[in-house]
Amino acid sequence: MALAKARKVWMWLHRWVGLTLGLLLAAAALLGALMTVLRPLDEALHPALFRAPAHAVGAPVAQVDPGARTAMAGAAATASASPSAAEAAPLETLRRRIAAEFGPQSTMTLRPPREDGESLRVLVRGPAWEGTLYLDPATLAELGRRGETDGAANLVFELHSALLLGDTGKAVLAFTSLAYLALLVTGLVLWWPTTRAQWRHAFKLKLDKGATRGLFDLHRFGGAVLGLLVAVAVASGAWMAYRPIGGWVNAMVGDAATKPPKVGKDHGERVTLDAMVAQARARWPEGQIGYVQLAASDGKPVRIRFKLPGDPHPNGLSSIWMHPVDGHVLGQQRLEQLDLATRSTAWIYPLHAGELFGTANRVVTGVVGLVLFGMGVTGTWLWWRRRR
Repeated sequence: MALAKARKVWMWLHRWVGLTLGLLLAAAALLGALMTVLRPLDEALHPALFRAPAHAVGAPVAQVDPGARTAMAGAAATASASPSAAEAAPLETLRRRIAAEFGPQSTMTLRPPREDGESLRVLVRGPAWEGTLYLDPATLAELGRRGETDGAANLVFELHSALLLGDTGKAVLAFTSLAYLALLVTGLVLWWPTTRAQWRHAFKLKLDKGATRGLFDLHRFGGAVLGLLVAVAVASGAWMAYRPIGGWVNAMVGDAATKPPKVGKDHGERVTLDAMVAQARARWPEGQIGYVQLAASDGKPVRIRFKLPGDPHPNGLSSIWMHPVDGHVLGQQRLEQLDLATRSTAWIYPLHAGELFGTANRVVTGVVGLVLFGMGVTGTWLWWRRRR
């Protein structure tokens, strides 16, 4: 009797979590599955944005040849003194141009080309506009621009990651993901065979007994067989959406979150962004620059992110922090020196995005997203049929 009552409670919980929060997450899962196709398709359909003109193939502006670093740094340091010197500091020229167009309150993140033929991309966040500029890395000529939600790939990404609601949407998705983990647990409890005869039929699909029975078996089979993969996708999505989860993990192990250094006073004249990039590359010549992040004011440091050998994160999480005025190094943090939550993100992000282990992971990520969506649809169908 007690077991029957407990099963009834589990069934009620499973049904109503699935019919409320589960449907929202199923929609997010479908969007995530679409992302595995839309991103590469977007680049293939719009080569004018993502690929640089033929003359630009070669060493991009932020990934200069090691032998030229010293000369570039010396020339760039005086870029503000004369127009001819400024021509030797393309990143500084770009920074000034963007600040003039979008205003002093705008932040910018430069993504240098990571391979020959890629465009230089600048993510701008400002009061008047948010989006990405696509530039020729050799001439800094603009190839095009997109707002944050322009294009199918960008719109789907914003819906998938934040429901177009910013931090509020991320919190909603994180809470929904955690609730869905409970849904997976209840589903596993309800499916779990308790006798040898039940185990013999646990993985059988009867697709010739009508639509309702077929969908029931698919729903049950998908959750039982692919439940672990679905749980990994859901849990990693919650991790990426809601920063406090990382804080909870750090608190459990007694680890303090890594913070950027304070800026403090400058110790000399203003140097160019090119000089900062050259100085950072000289410290970690074995790494690839992932991003150059600039705040809206001189009150925050310039962050240059590196992908060092052994870092699974596609953009790299090792950082060199530099004074925004004179460019002296405020601190540097390699991946292995970061807190547990951040080190975990180095693996969780590419796993969730389908960028870890190459194409196979992308395919698996897309399939798991479709499975999660299918479980939401079949669960709703079965509930509706039961009520008729």
